[in-house]
Amino acid sequence: MRNNLKGIDVFVAAVEAKNFAQAAEKLHITRSAVGKSIARLEERLGVVLFQRTTRSQSLTDEGTLFYEYCLRAVEEIRAGETLLESGKWQMKGRLRVSMPALFGHLCLAPILMELALENPELNLDLSFSDRAVDLVEEGFDLAIRVGTLPNSSALVARPLGEHTMAFCASPTYLQRFGEPRTVEELSQHKALAYARFGQVYPWRVLVDGQSVELQPEVRLLSDDMQALMDAALRGLGVAWLPHWLARDALRDGTLRELLPDAPGVTYAIHAVWPYTLHLPVKVRVAVDALLQQLPARLAEVDARA
Repeated sequence: MRNNLKGIDVFVAAVEAKNFAQAAEKLHITRSAVGKSIARLEERLGVVLFQRTTRSQSLTDEGTLFYEYCLRAVEEIRAGETLLESGKWQMKGRLRVSMPALFGHLCLAPILMELALENPELNLDLSFSDRAVDLVEEGFDLAIRVGTLPNSSALVARPLGEHTMAFCASPTYLQRFGEPRTVEELSQHKALAYARFGQVYPWRVLVDGQSVELQPEVRLLSDDMQALMDAALRGLGVAWLPHWLARDALRDGTLRELLPDAPGVTYAIHAVWPYTLHLPVKVRVAVDALLQQLPARLAEVDARA
């Protein structure tokens, strides 16, 4: 990579200065050094970058294309230098993050709080809501979204992992109503259903690799996953819960997973932020921390520790 960058600054200077002599003056080297640098670059690339005559020089088509890419790279380097000189690269200031309420409390906030502990000048503004906020209009630096993302050219998304779902019921409930052995039997049980903004979310199962919706009779309806798990623990019915929420209860036996050998539905988790030419360091570092720690937390670590 280092060798590939040799001569780029000379080439860009030669294009911008219109001739080798002015480029040499700008770079404080000789005209001959400029010509040799361009010649070496052309030899390495296997193309002619400049059409030269005794009186003028002009870019070839290949030279024009290469200049466009070199200019972008140089502009990025200059932007990086400006950030370093201004001190804006440091992890300081306010980081405003929107995240789903329960998932945020149990899985995301601990990672971001640890990041704040490591960076004393970083201030956190955490919003816990299952509502999909408008990042630009509401001034958020970052949002964590679960599920399918809408298409948007104004936002950038990075996958952080995925979480699986499990059908859960208490031993007491199963003793009274029996344990389902098939998807059809499962659909006959009482549902502890999740609802948001007036919409009841159906259960989903995979049948021959295809997602199929189940609409069982609803015994209890709530917009809070913790309430659904509490109801399942009390024996009121079957709840469809994220593994990261039900894991402890499944481990200690207060809940049992139904159809555990059946393939489960998964939901993607993304970090989303407004598109910007220069991503703030605080956002990039926060996303990197989530990317590094969240998958392990979902798979192995007790989310309520």
